[in-house]
Formats: sequence, structure tokens, C-alpha cells
Amino acid sequence: MPTITLRLELHKPTQPKQQMYQRMTEMNTAFANWLLLHPEVNKASSTIFKEFSDQSFPSAVVNQTIREVKSQKKNQHAKTFRKRWCCFNNQNLKVEKKSEVYTLSFPTPEKRVGVPVVAKPFQIAWLEKKINGTVKQGAGKLYQKKKKWYLAIPITWHVESSQDEKVMGIDLGLRYLAVASVGTTSLFFKGAQIAYSRRRYASKRRKLGKSKKLQAIKKSKNKES
Repeated sequence: MPTITLRLELHKPTQPKQQMYQRMTEMNTAFANWLLLHPEVNKASSTIFKEFSDQSFPSAVVNQTIREVKSQKKNQHAKTFRKRWCCFNNQNLKVEKKSEVYTLSFPTPEKRVGVPVVAKPFQIAWLEKKINGTVKQGAGKLYQKKKKWYLAIPITWHVESSQDEKVMGIDLGLRYLAVASVGTTSLFFKGAQIAYSRRRYASKRRKLGKSKKLQAIKKSKNKES
């Protein structure tokens, strides 16, 4: 089934809430690293958290972290985690709509909270499908980027298989921006022109930066995109 990820910005969380999210992240990271060294991590359940700390922490996050640590230790041979964001499965992260505002509710050490999100038009369409039950929701991740807090939610849906029509497969990569294939025919999109454009504008910004022409640097960003 195809999957997309909705990255939803939390709408102006208060300072106490931001501090709580930060504490949750720090606690979850420490717990995940402690789990990696636990001799019986493969048998771990939510009760193992009591061995790690006597503080209150949502069992939903604990269970999700245990599943992910087990998987990464076995399949990716993880040694340590620099940061482990809190994740919530589809049973503990709920999408709701109040009037015209979309909210996401999830458990925290204090209580379950419902937070409004900044949803773009295309995101609203997917949120409506989630509320109507026409798509499935995966485990959501609470994370911070550039001083803003977000919830990333994977969305999957069923697509009827086609028997008579040709299907194009598209692979995105680094050496080639994209490779489109239909049957035995492939079309390659090289990234040389894009790389040249990036180098050109990077050089231009360095020169403008030395001249302290900040407005000119801002204008050049849209052209590069």
C-alpha cells in the first residue's frame, strides 16, 4: 500500500508544553540507550521501565520505544542513539476536529493532551480521510525542528491493482534525481544541471555575504528553488 507522511506543525505550543516535550525527548533518549545495553532487551515489556526510572512516563511511548530499539539493535546493530523522539501508535495518537480546527491528542507524563495543528490544504484533505476512516494511520513521531514542534504521521491507503494498464515505477536517488521505468523502458534524469545550479548560487551567496547584501541573498533563494 502507498504511504505518505504528514508533517503537522503544532500551533503555538505554550512554553510549559514545549518544556514538557523536551523532557519527554530527553527521557526517551536515555531510556532507549539504556535498553540497548540491557541483557534481556529481547524479552522487554513496558514493566522494564521501572528498572530504569521511578518517574512517570506514558506506557504508550515506552512500548513503542521498546519495539523500535529491538528492531534497530537486531537489524541495524545500533550502538547508541543521539536523540530518540517520542512515538505513538495509531491507538494512542488520535486525529480530531473541533469546529474548523484539527487537533492531535496523545499521552504525556502529566495527562493526555489535545493540541491544535497548522494544517495546509492538502494535509486537511488527508486528515478528513483519516477521520472518515478511508485511510490508515501509522505511528506518529513528536519532534522539534528549528525551534518548532511537529507531529509526523504516516498515512497509508489501499489502491486497486491494475491488470490491463501499464504502470510506471519511479525511483528517487542521489546519482540520478529520478529513474522512471515502464516495463523494460527506463528514462534517467541526471542531477548534473541541479548540482551546477547549487554550486553557482552557493558561490553567489558567499560573495553577497562578504558584501553584507542580505536582501539580495534572500531574493536568490526562490530563484534557486
